Formats: sequence, structure tokens, C-alpha cells
Amino acid sequence: MKARPKIIATIEARMTSSRLPGKVLMEAAGKPFLGHMIERLRQTPSLDDIIVATTANAVDDPIQDFTNNVGVKCFRGDEIDVLQRVLDAALAHHADIIVEMTGDCPLIDPALVEICIQNYLESGVDYVSNIIERTYPIGMDTQVFATSILADVSKRTDNPEDREHVSLYIYRNPQLYSLKNIRASNELNWPKLRLTLDTEEDLELMRRIFEILHTDINTFGLADVLELIRKDPGLAEINAHVQHKYV
Repeated sequence: MKARPKIIATIEARMTSSRLPGKVLMEAAGKPFLGHMIERLRQTPSLDDIIVATTANAVDDPIQDFTNNVGVKCFRGDEIDVLQRVLDAALAHHADIIVEMTGDCPLIDPALVEICIQNYLESGVDYVSNIIERTYPIGMDTQVFATSILADVSKRTDNPEDREHVSLYIYRNPQLYSLKNIRASNELNWPKLRLTLDTEEDLELMRRIFEILHTDINTFGLADVLELIRKDPGLAEINAHVQHKYV
């Protein structure tokens, strides 16, 4: 009988964000955003582990201190070569499948993460995500692929953009890798909405959302967030003017 593959989520996080330094450890509803994200990912049934992948730089020591406090593994690697950092984190923890996340997505919906994982397991493709054609709000980005695929990518490209953005080479080369995109339902389809944490305006919106919806076990989902914003459209205006840095 074939063993079940080990599935881990990697969260890329560092303290030196260009637009909002220290954002992952800023707080909302009495808890760092990285803590909210970890709590939410822990509700994903198919995830075996969560690894925070930060840099080896001393400035990122507070991230490791935080992960130690909340009982989450931390892997430290190269600041610039994020692809290698994520790959090494997966290899160090014997992961077969990587669910790649970035630390600026504290509202990530575990139900969506599970949908992406199940589609990956059932479809047999090399790469599943919801970003090839964006239909979900910005900040719901979820990408699933095998560790072996990322190892293959690492051998094929030295392009700095590919090395920084980890899975970019995969979905830009559909002739090499089979891809599947997950589309949002009509209820959740809002691709221009910013639910990510990258600017002061995003910070204000994130804090407002968590203050209203947060409970001790962080069980609200994307549908709850969108319902809140539809009832109070002014929330979406807080960061609507921010230009998103698409790859």
C-alpha cells in the first residue's frame, strides 16, 4: 500500500518588507498577523505541518522567537533566493508536497487551502493554484506542488525573478509542467479586493476585519469577510487605491 504523501505549508516571512517593515509581527485583535495565519492554516485537514521559512539574518530572529513560542517549526535560509529557502525547508522536513504561502496573507481561508490540496491530489497535475487566472481576492493566494517539481525548477533556472518568486517558473512554463487553476464561486469572486498585508492602508483594513470577526479559534472564512465588506463598502475603500505588485 502506497504511503500517504507528507504535505506541509511553507510560509515565507521576513521583517524587512519594503513597504511595511515588520508587518508579520504587527498585531490585530491582540495577536501578531503571523499568529493569525498559523491558527487558520492549522484548521486545514490535509496539512501535516506548517514551516515558517525566514532568512538567516539576525533581523529575523524575532520571527523564530515567535514560532518557538507558538510551537511551529522555523527554517532559516537565504534572503534573496527564496526558491532555495522553500525547497530546503521542505527537504529538511521530508515533505512530499508543498503548499506555498506568503506571510502577508493572514486572512487565508483554510477551506480554500483544502480545496487546492484536494484538487492537486485528485487531478494528477504538477501544479494547482488560484492565481493563474485570479478570481479570489488578493491575499487568498494558494499554490500546491511536489517538492520534486520545485527541485526540478531549481536546476532549470538561475533567473533572479524566478528565484525570488519560487513557483513563478512553473506557471510560466506550461509546456514543461501541467497546471490547474481553481476558480472562485460567484459569491467569492472579487479579484480586485485587497485582503493582503503590504501597506499602512492594508494594515488598517486588516485590523478592522480582525477586530470585528475574530474569535478565540479564528474560524471565520472568506465568505464572512466578504459579507462584512458588502455590508460596509467603506472598508474596501481603505486600501482600494493601493497598487498591487503583481509578478
